[in-house]
Amino acid sequence: MTDTRGGQQAASGQGAGAQTASPLPGERQGQQQSGPYHPPQAYQAQSGTAAGRTGAVRRPRTGARTTPRVRKARLRVAKADPWSVMKVSFLLSIALGICTIVAAAVLWMVMDAMGVFSTVGGTISEATGSNESNGFDLQSFLSLPNVLMFTTIIAVIDVVLATALATLGAFIYNLSAGFVGGVELTLAEDE
Repeated sequence: MTDTRGGQQAASGQGAGAQTASPLPGERQGQQQSGPYHPPQAYQAQSGTAAGRTGAVRRPRTGARTTPRVRKARLRVAKADPWSVMKVSFLLSIALGICTIVAAAVLWMVMDAMGVFSTVGGTISEATGSNESNGFDLQSFLSLPNVLMFTTIIAVIDVVLATALATLGAFIYNLSAGFVGGVELTLAEDE
């Protein structure tokens, strides 16, 4: 291994003309060997600093943005896959049907605990009754098994209709998006 620094030190001692000559690529000047390397700055150093080597902080120009820039992207929904729409709408309508059944059961229990069915049922049986018959029995008609069966039938119909309508809506959207280009969305990234 050869030491190439010896030639530079000898050249630096030959006069002022040798110091102003620019070094070849890969060679260092004798002045920079004593301290750490500082790359040239894109902006002029602030006054009072020694050529920007004292760790001066660059300040933004007047009127420059100091808040972080938010990236935005404009996207267009050109097609909705009907199979995917059908699967998602089926699962969501099943969840809605389960919520409907649970809500009906809870509402029936609350109304039964408050005595609504017995009070209203007594009034209706008096109004519809005669000497030969007792009238309409609301409590047996609105019993919990009957209410849950009726609610389950409504929920199953809702699942079938919601799935079919959502799939049909995806087909209609695809047809209309072919003519007008689809729905445009602007997405922004927060930092």
